[in-house]
Amino acid sequence: MLETGAILKSLIDNLELGIHIVNKEGKTVYYNEAMEQIEGLKKSEVIGKRIDEYLQGVNEDSSTIMRCLKSGKKIKDVIQRYSSLYGKKIITINTTVPVVYKHKVIASIEIAKNMTQIKELNEKLCKLQSSEKGEKTNYHFNDIIGKSKSIREAVSKAMRASLSNSSVLIYGETGCGKEVFAQSIHYNGIRSNKPFVPINCAAIPSSLLEGMLFGTTKGSFTGSENKKGLFEIANRGTILLDEINSMDSYLQSKLLRVLQEGYIRPIGSNKTIDIDVRIIATLNENPKKLIKEGKLRKDFYYRLSVIKINVPPLRKRKEDIELLSQHFIKYYNKILGKNVKSIQDKVMNKFLQYDWPGNVRELRNVIEYAMNMSDGEKILSREYFDSKAIGQDEKSFASEYDLNEVSLNEYLMSIEKKVIERELKKQNYNITKASKRLKISRQSLQYKIKKYRL
Repeated sequence: MLETGAILKSLIDNLELGIHIVNKEGKTVYYNEAMEQIEGLKKSEVIGKRIDEYLQGVNEDSSTIMRCLKSGKKIKDVIQRYSSLYGKKIITINTTVPVVYKHKVIASIEIAKNMTQIKELNEKLCKLQSSEKGEKTNYHFNDIIGKSKSIREAVSKAMRASLSNSSVLIYGETGCGKEVFAQSIHYNGIRSNKPFVPINCAAIPSSLLEGMLFGTTKGSFTGSENKKGLFEIANRGTILLDEINSMDSYLQSKLLRVLQEGYIRPIGSNKTIDIDVRIIATLNENPKKLIKEGKLRKDFYYRLSVIKINVPPLRKRKEDIELLSQHFIKYYNKILGKNVKSIQDKVMNKFLQYDWPGNVRELRNVIEYAMNMSDGEKILSREYFDSKAIGQDEKSFASEYDLNEVSLNEYLMSIEKKVIERELKKQNYNITKASKRLKISRQSLQYKIKKYRL
């Protein structure tokens, strides 16, 4: 029985749905981590309290959990809009059920699905609709820095692709600069004066992504309105589908039909809309591997990869590291008002030995951090860089980082960073669990994560 209870608790604790339970007096007796995330509150702030003590504008009449407790009747799929104690705006869809024991209601359980993020995504879509071309960064080919043969070959192929209307598939590891290539193809091509609409497929649930891509008609699903989809917004322009392998198989097949037939049908509508949109898609994993694993449809892949561009990882073009570093130094000199000229030779040698798993993005972040830490120096020396960035691992750290080169405070900070990083990995980056293990407050841990760029 005890084992069953532990299993159930572990299950509820790790659900993505918020679970909130009140007893017959209306006081909170259970509140899982998902509910903490939804309402921005800690368990310690709600356990043993009634809801009107920690939620704004909520009383027994407006609260589904309290109405269910009083009536003893299940309440299904009700949209709730309210604010937490700290003013956080929250939208949820709730199903609430009574707990009956010996013909008496002894508790009420609320299961909450967070709709706040969906609302925010919807607002972003509305902003795109109100703008003819949406928000653009306007990268061009001269923003791609490098002299290596592999990067120049990729740029050359992309330049030729910009003169075409065919679909393009850009393959490269995370942080290689795939969107810079995609934007360069669009803004240097024959559609440059038309919309460029990027969308990160990995960041949006499939159920929402379909509506965002193809549009919705009023009443086609709960809370929907007549809204243009991104394909209609991008008409005659380009749409960038970033991390296309994150899209489920059903949506891949639907997009394949769009590419073949040249029209879309908004969700809930029986009318079709002709569209002329160029597709640029990106992958951050090997396409053959994805096809084998069933994450990427073979027919969809071949339709997208009419023109295929491989962006090389930074470890395979190390001759570009110094050039990129100088580029980022020049950029952050302007942003931060600094006058840095270069990087210490010893540091640059470490850069050339390091494999850069985060690629160009990691290099940029490392230099940005060092530029922020420097104080009037013209050369970025070793003390301003994170130990990982200069090629040191945990085993070699103590021996290589002696106090002749860094201060005691810097040495201790580096150790603290490693301890936090290791614990975060152990707890799958769950901040609440990691803070408990480290015996510091959640706020302190969040501050240190930001401080050390973890």
